[in-house]
Amino acid sequence: MTKRVLYPGTFDPITLGHFDLIKRAARMFDETIIAVAANPKKKPMFSLDERVSMIEHCMKDVPSTRVIGFSGLLIDVMAMQKSRVVLRGLRAVSDFEFEFQLASMNRRLNSDVETIFLTPSEKYTFVSASIVREIACLNGDVSQFLDPHVNECLVSKINQINGS
Repeated sequence: MTKRVLYPGTFDPITLGHFDLIKRAARMFDETIIAVAANPKKKPMFSLDERVSMIEHCMKDVPSTRVIGFSGLLIDVMAMQKSRVVLRGLRAVSDFEFEFQLASMNRRLNSDVETIFLTPSEKYTFVSASIVREIACLNGDVSQFLDPHVNECLVSKINQINGS
């Protein structure tokens, strides 16, 4: 039986902190599925297709990873992907309460679902996609927090939004 983990998130944009977790999960599982959530409530800067495409581009050299887009309940996607394990990242204690609630709810909806938590490498503990987006929108350099391809996409998207 294939050990498969599903790493869900909005990934708007995906950061080096996310990649850190994905690469570590890829060493622990036979397959790591990066599940990009449509999540219109968060009003993402990038479309679902753009986010999936960016991540696919960056993951091409990481074996045993696959990228999918989804909307709806995570546990339904997990069933379709034949995964029983969710990967979630914890940057700080403040993340724990929300993530604990999500893990508990997912387990309540499907008792076969398990959630594992990983903390990013210390150099990424303060990096979040929303902070990176905000800095970039204010013309700050966020290249140290992003894959070069993702950084190019972010700069291009901001220029497009600003009409440059």
